[in-house]
Amino acid sequence: MPDAPTEPYGSDPYTLAYLDTTPDNGKRHEIIDGVLFITPAPGRNHQRALTKLMLALGRACPRGPEVLPGPYDYRPTAERSLQPDLFVLAPDDTNPAYTEDPLLVVEIISPHTRLIDRHLKRQVYLEAGLPSYWIFEPEDRVLTVLELENGQYIEQTFKDDEVFDAPLPFPVRIVPAELNLL
Repeated sequence: MPDAPTEPYGSDPYTLAYLDTTPDNGKRHEIIDGVLFITPAPGRNHQRALTKLMLALGRACPRGPEVLPGPYDYRPTAERSLQPDLFVLAPDDTNPAYTEDPLLVVEIISPHTRLIDRHLKRQVYLEAGLPSYWIFEPEDRVLTVLELENGQYIEQTFKDDEVFDAPLPFPVRIVPAELNLL
């Protein structure tokens, strides 16, 4: 199946309606303010880290919230559709496109997503008031934790064997070096 076009039809920006009609081609499609971002399927290190994070969060998750892997649409506005790698969602969400703020979003950096995840999505999540955003870099074994405080993200970085005892969205212990071990 061919990739989705890289230019919108005519001169109009991409819309969520366009995204809803795009056939699944195995790539991630996201729209931010009329711009379409298409990224290839993630690699092994990415998926290994995703699995380990999902297991760690799943074991610590209390009754109620859900830990889910992406792709799963998060639409904070009518012009934005993102597909984070991992979500922690509030209880009882049944929307096919999640429009309420998740409790936590995790992005796992790959070579194709580094700038988008570290800068553009950080700003989008901040503007949406997302309380907790984690960025994991499997190759460097670095976890960047962004917690919303007074309208700004407070950033902490944990490397290798440093322990992050997360208070949000619920207590969980994360050690970056353990997220990409075989």
